[in-house]
Amino acid sequence: MGHIKKEIAIGVLVSLLATAFGLFVYLQYISQGTIAETIKMVREGGVLGPVLALAAIPNLFVFWVFLKKKQDYRARGVLMATILIALLTLVLKFF
Repeated sequence: MGHIKKEIAIGVLVSLLATAFGLFVYLQYISQGTIAETIKMVREGGVLGPVLALAAIPNLFVFWVFLKKKQDYRARGVLMATILIALLTLVLKFF
């Protein structure tokens, strides 16, 4: 059972890293100043939820790679983290 939890945790971690990478790339794309200024603009503009949703797109690729490599528990971790990001996006939309 410990092996399964470890594999799921690896999937969650990889998913969070992919989302962070997606966020960095997206902010670099729309940024005209520093990353800190851009994040401040995004938060003040109330579009942090949609930006996080776009930043989670690399998770599709990570999920697909894990499925192709028959690493189902890691793919499950990616799916769990993606659902958490979707819920966070939903919460940020209404608050």
